[in-house]
Amino acid sequence: MDWTKQLLRYIVVMMLQVLLFDQLQFLGVCHPYIYVLCLLMMPITLPHSADMLIGAAAGAIMDIFCNSLGVHMAGCILIMFIRPYLIGAIVSDKDRLNEQISLHAIGMEALVKYVVIMVLIHHLTIFLLAAWSWHHIGFVLLETLVSSTVTIAIIIGYNALKNR
Repeated sequence: MDWTKQLLRYIVVMMLQVLLFDQLQFLGVCHPYIYVLCLLMMPITLPHSADMLIGAAAGAIMDIFCNSLGVHMAGCILIMFIRPYLIGAIVSDKDRLNEQISLHAIGMEALVKYVVIMVLIHHLTIFLLAAWSWHHIGFVLLETLVSSTVTIAIIIGYNALKNR
């Protein structure tokens, strides 16, 4: 995928996140963060430092729109730090020859494992930092589970529709 398509996807997803998904809430526990899709689907061949910078920029943009004081930036930097190691553990050597992460490139099982792990880490980091207390751990875990489930469904659905 060339960079113009990546950039266009990033802009569209960020606009959807800010204008639509940030307005959706179900009983205060469902906050789907679909902007993570752009980070997860970055090309495999990117240098680790580029991954980290892109994650920091995406997190900073979300923090500006959500007024969240670095919470999104921390979550994005963490998943972009973990990303190459997780790809190495989940994606086979043959599939890593493909430049991108997609249903077609790595298969359903690897894609689901990758997306579930990364979204859970991202959401748990964000909600733990936002709560800034262990007193609300039950609510944080509920929020993480519900929001992650919705986000994962959207990301997997997007990949399934894209690869039809």
